[in-house]
Amino acid sequence: MPEDLKQHLAPVWAHYTDIVAARGEGAYLHGTDGKRYLDFTCGIGVTNTGHCHPKVVAAIQEQAGRLLHGQINIVYHEPVLRLVETLLPEMPTGIDTFFFANSGAEAIEGAIKLARAATGREAVICFQGSFHGRTTGALALTNSKARYRMHSGTLPGAALVTSYPYCVRCPRRGAHEGCCQQQLADLNELLATRAAPETIAAILVEPVLGEGGYVVPPAWFLPALRSLCDRYGILLIADEVQTGFGRTGRMFAVEHTRTTPDILIMAKGLGSGLPISAIAAPRAVMAHWTPGSHGGTYGANAVACAAAAATVRTIREEGLVENAATQGAFLMEGLRALQGEQPGILDVRGLGLMAAVEFARPDGSPDGARAKDILHRCVDDGLLVLTCGPYDQTLRLIPPLIVSREQIEDGLAILRRAIEATA
Repeated sequence: MPEDLKQHLAPVWAHYTDIVAARGEGAYLHGTDGKRYLDFTCGIGVTNTGHCHPKVVAAIQEQAGRLLHGQINIVYHEPVLRLVETLLPEMPTGIDTFFFANSGAEAIEGAIKLARAATGREAVICFQGSFHGRTTGALALTNSKARYRMHSGTLPGAALVTSYPYCVRCPRRGAHEGCCQQQLADLNELLATRAAPETIAAILVEPVLGEGGYVVPPAWFLPALRSLCDRYGILLIADEVQTGFGRTGRMFAVEHTRTTPDILIMAKGLGSGLPISAIAAPRAVMAHWTPGSHGGTYGANAVACAAAAATVRTIREEGLVENAATQGAFLMEGLRALQGEQPGILDVRGLGLMAAVEFARPDGSPDGARAKDILHRCVDDGLLVLTCGPYDQTLRLIPPLIVSREQIEDGLAILRRAIEATA
């Protein structure tokens, strides 16, 4: 395939590599150059069942021969009803109604509209470091990198930003036993000085901060948000676009703290690579959305729904959530061993197979240059990884949930060589 065809793709797409993928299988991508890569990116947390899982491929092939598209306003179709049946047992208590869309950003936009309709309020609280998408409404709630907002013009208002518990970079670190819970104080100050609780429709939160640095909050954080929302009649929206479907060693990350949101947003790992997202909420909340006030031509696409139902069944039947917890613990053990041996690693953190290594210079400032150097050395050595954080100082590892111990060992060996080479 001619290399010059790449120049006809929009340059707005940043590229981590120049690999042209020929095929994917399990935990591996194969390039057209014949090289095999251990894929610890999963298409940014999408291919949780691995590349081209046979059960998902079979469901797609079967459905493609029956019905490609039946617009949801015009007809019901079997795949969407089957997907609902498959998802219901996995939902937090009380969440029983679904709206299907095509992307995470689209689901975020819809969830905010739903929260405003349900509460009659407008303002939304989000968090520093958050990423919720690049469409205009979602971008107003995204605070992880300044470049995401470049040339975007005036964004929708009523978005209020408060701090997220990023303990390793907390200015009060070491001054208290345990966590200082400064973020709860910041949130209460926001409600006292910038926006009365009666004006807040929702608090939108990532149970683990994604693009902002793969930051795992303390166990008190989500329950504290739940309590505050209950006190003021605010809806709690959990953005599980990146954390959902087994990624953190639970089906959904909110399960780690037994926190039940009012609205749950899903995407990425739901479709094993096909574009599908979902907004889930109790029927009483969804009932505030009057018919026709929201929609979309391709939402609940038949083939995407078939892929999603097969994905969730595969995760459940093959024990992939449990494997994510087991292999994730092994991965973290290996990363912490590297931290103890190699200079410049500020922090190792994660849940399940959502792991991060943050790099810092001797003065403690973020070392994005080294993280990027390590990324490219890993690619050259056959391992695909990503960076995140405002300075790209954090290396993130997102193996598929089917990953084996041996593949984790291979990935750690490649990462070790890259880190040693940049020490």
